[in-house]
Amino acid sequence: MKIGDKMPEFQIMDQDGNLVESSALLNKGKSSVLYTYPKDNTSGCTAEACSFRDAYAELQEAGYTVIGVSKDSVKSHAGFRAKHSLPFTLLADTETSLLQQLGAWGEKKLYGKTYMGALRKTYIITPDGTLARIIEKVDTKRAAQQILNEK
Repeated sequence: MKIGDKMPEFQIMDQDGNLVESSALLNKGKSSVLYTYPKDNTSGCTAEACSFRDAYAELQEAGYTVIGVSKDSVKSHAGFRAKHSLPFTLLADTETSLLQQLGAWGEKKLYGKTYMGALRKTYIITPDGTLARIIEKVDTKRAAQQILNEK
Protein backbone atom coordinates (compact mmCIF):
# COMPACT_ATOMS: atom_id res chain seq x y z
CA MET A 1 0.00 0.00 0.00
CA LYS A 2 1.01 3.57 -0.54
CA ILE A 3 -0.14 6.95 0.73
CA GLY A 4 -3.57 7.82 -0.69
CA ASP A 5 -4.67 4.18 -1.14
CA LYS A 6 -7.91 3.00 0.43
CA MET A 7 -7.69 0.53 3.30
CA PRO A 8 -8.17 -3.04 2.05
CA GLU A 9 -11.37 -4.81 3.05
CA PHE A 10 -10.97 -7.60 5.60
CA GLN A 11 -12.75 -9.83 8.09
CA ILE A 12 -10.45 -11.04 10.86
CA MET A 13 -10.99 -12.38 14.37
CA ASP A 14 -9.94 -10.27 17.33
CA GLN A 15 -8.46 -11.47 20.62
CA ASP A 16 -11.96 -12.39 21.88
CA GLY A 17 -12.92 -14.41 18.81
CA ASN A 18 -15.19 -11.66 17.42
CA LEU A 19 -15.16 -11.09 13.68
CA VAL A 20 -13.91 -7.55 12.92
CA GLU A 21 -14.56 -6.03 9.51
CA SER A 22 -12.59 -3.23 7.89
CA SER A 23 -15.74 -1.08 7.94
CA ALA A 24 -15.47 -1.04 11.75
CA LEU A 25 -12.49 1.31 11.32
CA LEU A 26 -14.47 3.83 9.29
CA ASN A 27 -17.11 6.49 9.84
CA LYS A 28 -16.36 7.05 13.49
CA GLY A 29 -14.80 10.44 12.96
CA LYS A 30 -11.48 9.07 14.16
CA SER A 31 -8.30 8.14 12.40
CA SER A 32 -6.93 4.66 13.00
CA VAL A 33 -3.48 3.56 14.01
CA LEU A 34 -3.08 0.08 12.55
CA TYR A 35 0.23 -1.40 13.58
CA THR A 36 1.67 -4.69 12.36
CA TYR A 37 4.13 -6.64 14.42
CA PRO A 38 5.91 -10.01 14.28
CA LYS A 39 4.99 -11.91 17.46
CA ASP A 40 3.19 -11.63 20.77
CA ASN A 41 5.32 -11.64 23.93
CA THR A 42 8.67 -10.92 22.27
CA SER A 43 10.71 -8.04 23.65
CA GLY A 44 10.28 -5.58 20.77
CA CYS A 45 6.60 -6.36 20.22
CA THR A 46 5.89 -6.04 23.94
CA ALA A 47 7.71 -2.68 24.10
CA GLU A 48 5.71 -1.44 21.12
CA ALA A 49 2.35 -2.60 22.52
CA CYS A 50 3.16 -1.07 25.91
CA SER A 51 4.11 2.22 24.22
CA PHE A 52 0.61 2.33 22.71
CA ARG A 53 -0.94 1.24 26.02
CA ASP A 54 0.88 3.90 28.03
CA ALA A 55 -0.12 6.67 25.61
CA TYR A 56 -3.59 5.27 24.87
CA ALA A 57 -5.53 8.14 26.50
CA GLU A 58 -3.36 10.68 24.68
CA LEU A 59 -3.85 8.86 21.36
CA GLN A 60 -7.62 8.80 21.87
CA GLU A 61 -7.60 12.49 22.78
CA ALA A 62 -5.71 13.17 19.55
CA GLY A 63 -8.49 11.36 17.64
CA TYR A 64 -7.02 7.90 17.10
CA THR A 65 -8.21 4.36 17.61
CA VAL A 66 -5.45 1.74 17.93
CA ILE A 67 -5.43 -1.77 16.44
CA GLY A 68 -2.58 -4.26 16.40
CA VAL A 69 -2.22 -7.02 13.78
CA SER A 70 0.00 -10.09 13.73
CA LYS A 71 -0.11 -13.68 12.55
CA ASP A 72 -0.58 -14.95 16.11
CA SER A 73 -3.71 -16.85 17.11
CA VAL A 74 -6.79 -15.54 18.91
CA LYS A 75 -5.64 -17.41 22.03
CA SER A 76 -2.14 -15.92 21.86
CA HIS A 77 -3.58 -12.42 21.43
CA ALA A 78 -5.97 -12.90 24.37
CA GLY A 79 -3.08 -13.88 26.64
CA PHE A 80 -0.81 -11.09 25.38
CA ARG A 81 -3.55 -8.49 25.80
CA ALA A 82 -4.42 -9.66 29.33
CA LYS A 83 -0.80 -10.02 30.46
CA HIS A 84 0.06 -6.45 29.47
CA SER A 85 -3.36 -4.81 30.12
CA LEU A 86 -3.66 -3.64 26.52
CA PRO A 87 -6.81 -1.50 26.08
CA PHE A 88 -7.01 -1.90 22.28
CA THR A 89 -7.97 -4.58 19.77
CA LEU A 90 -5.50 -7.15 18.45
CA LEU A 91 -6.37 -8.87 15.17
CA ALA A 92 -5.31 -12.48 14.56
CA ASP A 93 -4.38 -12.51 10.86
CA THR A 94 -3.44 -16.19 10.92
CA GLU A 95 -3.78 -16.48 7.13
CA THR A 96 -1.66 -13.31 6.63
CA SER A 97 -4.18 -11.92 4.13
CA LEU A 98 -4.31 -8.42 5.64
CA LEU A 99 -0.59 -8.38 6.35
CA GLN A 100 0.06 -9.21 2.69
CA GLN A 101 -2.41 -6.58 1.40
CA LEU A 102 -0.76 -3.95 3.58
CA GLY A 103 2.72 -4.87 2.39
CA ALA A 104 3.62 -5.97 5.92
CA TRP A 105 4.48 -9.58 5.07
CA GLY A 106 7.88 -10.21 3.60
CA GLU A 107 11.31 -11.71 3.67
CA LYS A 108 13.24 -11.49 6.91
CA LYS A 109 16.62 -12.74 8.07
CA LEU A 110 17.63 -14.16 11.42
CA TYR A 111 20.97 -15.79 12.19
CA GLY A 112 21.70 -16.06 8.47
CA LYS A 113 18.40 -17.81 7.69
CA THR A 114 15.85 -16.23 5.39
CA TYR A 115 12.15 -16.71 6.08
CA MET A 116 8.79 -15.00 5.53
CA GLY A 117 7.25 -13.07 8.39
CA ALA A 118 5.29 -10.05 9.56
CA LEU A 119 7.09 -6.74 9.14
CA ARG A 120 6.85 -4.08 11.84
CA LYS A 121 5.06 -1.05 10.39
CA THR A 122 2.54 1.53 11.54
CA TYR A 123 -0.25 2.77 9.28
CA ILE A 124 -2.26 5.94 9.92
CA ILE A 125 -5.68 5.68 8.28
CA THR A 126 -8.10 8.61 7.96
CA PRO A 127 -11.75 8.28 9.03
CA ASP A 128 -12.76 7.64 5.40
CA GLY A 129 -10.30 4.73 5.08
CA THR A 130 -7.50 6.48 3.19
CA LEU A 131 -3.90 5.68 4.07
CA ALA A 132 -2.37 8.95 5.28
CA ARG A 133 1.02 7.82 6.54
CA ILE A 134 3.25 4.76 6.91
CA ILE A 135 5.95 4.54 9.54
CA GLU A 136 8.47 2.03 8.20
CA LYS A 137 11.13 2.49 10.88
CA VAL A 138 9.22 1.94 14.09
CA ASP A 139 10.93 2.82 17.36
CA THR A 140 9.34 0.13 19.52
CA LYS A 141 9.83 2.00 22.80
CA ARG A 142 8.50 5.26 21.33
CA ALA A 143 5.93 3.96 18.83
CA ALA A 144 3.09 6.12 20.17
CA GLN A 145 5.28 9.22 20.27
CA GLN A 146 6.21 8.72 16.62
CA ILE A 147 2.51 9.28 15.86
CA LEU A 148 1.73 11.98 18.41
CA ASN A 149 4.79 14.08 17.53
CA GLU A 150 3.73 14.21 13.87
CA LYS A 151 0.08 15.20 14.47
